[in-house]
Amino acid sequence: MVSQASHPFPYADRADAGRVLAGALEGYRGRQDLLILGLPRGGVPVAAEAAAALDAALDVVLVRKIGHPRQPELAAGAVAEAGGAAAEVWNEAIVRAWLSSAGPRGQTDLDAVLAAERKELQRRARVFRGDRGVQAITGRTVIVVDDGIATGATMRAALAAVRSLDPCRLVAAAPMSCTAAGSLTAAADDVVLPWPDSGLPAVGSAYRRFGQTSEAEVRMLLGIT
Repeated sequence: MVSQASHPFPYADRADAGRVLAGALEGYRGRQDLLILGLPRGGVPVAAEAAAALDAALDVVLVRKIGHPRQPELAAGAVAEAGGAAAEVWNEAIVRAWLSSAGPRGQTDLDAVLAAERKELQRRARVFRGDRGVQAITGRTVIVVDDGIATGATMRAALAAVRSLDPCRLVAAAPMSCTAAGSLTAAADDVVLPWPDSGLPAVGSAYRRFGQTSEAEVRMLLGIT
């Protein structure tokens, strides 16, 4: 089920979107086990607003796209990390097409891209967690937050990583989606989208101000000095 809320769109900025999302997530307020995980970088300002409004713990779930070896903008899959555990999600059709056409080096080239993205994932984990370690996920109500859903591949990878750590309830949440987000309903126990199926061409179109979120801003929002 996709939850919905009323709001004059587009959003002013990510903080505005986070407050609206918090309203749509009001039913989760008061749960002692509540944990909100933001997707860096743009999802963290949204998640931080929601966490503050719902009095929830805040952490990150990290995702990197695994680009096609010859077409990096084409997602062959994604690798994600949450709570110290990693998970991979693959676009099987793209991977099969690549391996059938690339010859003997096809798997080697794909493995090289995956290794590079895993290395970047580890770097980001150090940057965005510092020395504070990870939040426990097992047995908790976990809400995964991004600033918008385009294809859903990034969110699905994040959900897969979190699901592997056995939360008692897993929620996918974002202020908007470009298209119908039906693919998320199989990956999460609840999907919360104040502005679902917007028909917009990109996530940034849902915001009047949609600048880049810096690593320094993410660290500040997470309380890392």
